[in-house]
Amino acid sequence: MLEITRATPEDANRAFDIRLEAIRSQCIGAYSAEQMALWTRGKAADGYDALMDKQFYLGWVNGEAIATGMLDLDNNEVGALFVRPAFTGRGYGKAMLAHLEDVARQRAIEEVVLDATLNAVSFYRACGYVGDEQAVYHSPSGLVLACIPMAKRLLVMPES
Repeated sequence: MLEITRATPEDANRAFDIRLEAIRSQCIGAYSAEQMALWTRGKAADGYDALMDKQFYLGWVNGEAIATGMLDLDNNEVGALFVRPAFTGRGYGKAMLAHLEDVARQRAIEEVVLDATLNAVSFYRACGYVGDEQAVYHSPSGLVLACIPMAKRLLVMPES
């Protein structure tokens, strides 16, 4: 079972490492070697650590951090959903995504959006996200990647 906790600034390096492992394992073939090198360069202190101030979460299994996920409340956007390669295919990504959607529902957010990497589109579709048009993601670090913008309507629970 995945235990999900809110990340702290001290978790930035751990979260960054999960991201690196996931990208290097799961995005090969979807993006060029040059894009992969640019995407995985640097360290958490280069700006990734600032994400810990958002609704950023770590997923733990037996005391080991194995997944990350974030909800950007300014844009109702799901992001930073990564699972360590040794733990993929066990439902941990879906569990983290469900947690992020629950956080959104608790804030009465009716729709969440995301930019799916090309290798993750089928995962998000299986989780109820829709979107087919390819777009280009421009990161603050200058990275340019093809992506598929996707969205999911959430059923917001009425207050009792």
